[in-house]
Amino acid sequence: MTERKIVIPGEVIAKGDDFLPGEGTEKNDQSIVAMRFGLAEENGKLVKVIPLSGVYQPRRGNVVIGKVENITLNGWFLDIGCADNAFLSLKEVPRYVNSDGLEEVMEIGDVAIANIWTVNKRGVDLSIKSRGLGRLDEGIIVHVNPNKVPRVIGKEGSMVNLIKDNTGCNMTVGQNGIIWIRGNKIEDELLAKEAIQFVTEKSFIPGLTEAVTKWFGEQKK
Repeated sequence: MTERKIVIPGEVIAKGDDFLPGEGTEKNDQSIVAMRFGLAEENGKLVKVIPLSGVYQPRRGNVVIGKVENITLNGWFLDIGCADNAFLSLKEVPRYVNSDGLEEVMEIGDVAIANIWTVNKRGVDLSIKSRGLGRLDEGIIVHVNPNKVPRVIGKEGSMVNLIKDNTGCNMTVGQNGIIWIRGNKIEDELLAKEAIQFVTEKSFIPGLTEAVTKWFGEQKK
């Protein structure tokens, strides 16, 4: 396999003893077979399928963006787009907060960047202790399919850096498919949003980086 291609469950992606099954695949005799619908990718001899649809599955260490939906005496509940509750405890805030002063940090309806530090049976636990995390006060929010996030980020951040360089915007891409964009002008933010939409719509094509570069050139004309 020399380029990415869309595959369906049961489809043979690669043949040969040298290939190893990665995420979304299994080995059947000498063949690597797709276990789900998505984009087949070969990295070295490891073959995997990047899903093109589905819901967000929270994982420890993921950076996510969520909206505050409820406040308790001990912290905040955030909607991060998954079935499990996401809770930010007072203990995971980088400064001391009185139990009666939680709304000074975040109110219901506020949006924040957080890190998932554990996933357990009762839900997802968040933290905003690391640099760059916390409430967002400016900019715009864009929602994409969580399974398109790897394409928006690109290999080693190549795609998101391409968008930043061409728009002058700061961006944080949440693994849950929620993206924060902040630029000097609303026009810059909207251009970045259009670029993200272009990436998600064309996520299945080969040479996506070149296509996005060409798209930016056409926009600037």
